[in-house]
Amino acid sequence: MSTFSGLNTAYTGLVAARQGLDVVGQNIANSNTVGYTRQRVTTSAIGALGSVGPLASTAQVGGGVTVESIARLGNVHLDARVRSSAGLAGYSAVRGNAIAEIEVSLREPGENGLSAQLQEFWASWQGLSNSAGSSAAAGIVLEQAGVLVSQIARGYEEMQSQWAHVRSELGGMTDELNSAATQVAKLNVTIRSTLAAGGTVSELLDQRNALTTTMSALTGATVSGRPDGMIDVLLAGNAIVSGDTVRPVAVAGSYLLDGATDSPVRLEWVHRPGTPVALTGGEIAGAISVLAPIDATKTGGLIAEAAQSYNELAVAVASQVNTVHRTGITATGATNVDFFLISPTGPAARGLSVIPTDASGIAAAAPGSGGLDGSNADAISQIGTAATSPDTIWAGFVSRTGVVARTELQQASLAELAAASASNAQLANASVDLDEENVSLLMFQSAYQGAARVMTAVDEMLDTLINRTGIVGR
Repeated sequence: MSTFSGLNTAYTGLVAARQGLDVVGQNIANSNTVGYTRQRVTTSAIGALGSVGPLASTAQVGGGVTVESIARLGNVHLDARVRSSAGLAGYSAVRGNAIAEIEVSLREPGENGLSAQLQEFWASWQGLSNSAGSSAAAGIVLEQAGVLVSQIARGYEEMQSQWAHVRSELGGMTDELNSAATQVAKLNVTIRSTLAAGGTVSELLDQRNALTTTMSALTGATVSGRPDGMIDVLLAGNAIVSGDTVRPVAVAGSYLLDGATDSPVRLEWVHRPGTPVALTGGEIAGAISVLAPIDATKTGGLIAEAAQSYNELAVAVASQVNTVHRTGITATGATNVDFFLISPTGPAARGLSVIPTDASGIAAAAPGSGGLDGSNADAISQIGTAATSPDTIWAGFVSRTGVVARTELQQASLAELAAASASNAQLANASVDLDEENVSLLMFQSAYQGAARVMTAVDEMLDTLINRTGIVGR
């Protein structure tokens, strides 16, 4: 073996140690970079180059070390777990937030809730029955009726506002999804070409992994790898990203709560209008479920069902009060008159109004009982105690909302815990540990210094061999 081979061996050690130091420096520099996955230099020994066979020379020393690659220390199974849990957490979070807002808007129990206002309304009729013919008592009835009508309408309008807000957010989510899909497709192309040229793509993989996690949180998307380094991103088995091809999606359906039944909100493929996008989870699926129209089992969209409860309450108040009010007689002798007017079309909650404008329009007395009779007003005041009263209808809705809210919020909490656990497991495997990097730094530094010492020793040996051989004793 030539003495010069020792120089090459030492040189390969210098190169490997220097590359190791560079990678350690990259890790330390990105220790606080979100989504960065630590890297390691992968090396292997260079075998001896001596001949093989009967005429082979004596045992040969290896030829040093070679850097095979810079490995990205990620874990595809942990990454997939993060994506899966992110989709479930996104779906549950949207539904949990929606039902929490609905529950807060009810203001129940409390003096500002509809339950308290209904009691005040029935109490005003009781007061009128005890003071029949009193304009003050009649004025209180009209005042309480107006407050009740306004509160029912305000509750419905709050549902409309919340529905429009979620509908607007859904459009933003869809834009974010399409943007992420476009970036993934571009990264696919870059990663494929870089790998084909023998380059390193660790940082590109980190960027793509962050984007696919975002897409999973939005839609519950899954990822399928390709041999050339590209990936496909699938929505329930249908590709939104296929290599370098993007298939964008768009939101279709009503922009208003009142039109949700005739035109439900949905996600469609842009290249195939009318074809719905199947989703297995994510924030977009959660928003679409929240915006769904009512159904016969009262398990439709959270907001639409809440709005429908206001409609049912308005109808119950109007029909039950009017039924009894028609049996009475007003101070002017009129009978068979209604107290409430309710719109036959459109949302009942917004179409409810009070007909009488003063005491003369209120049928507080029973026919033939005289002007100071308040028996009919007393009958109206008793409506609130009936088994099918508006109070019972409203209490049932509030109770259902409380149960659903507790369930949805608990599911959201559990999903968030699962997502946090998956993320922590991923970070434990992929994040930078500064203590570990400092140890690697000292190791590569010592290796570099050792290789340099070997090179110096070989250089001195060669100097003796070349410049000093044959001059001993002169």
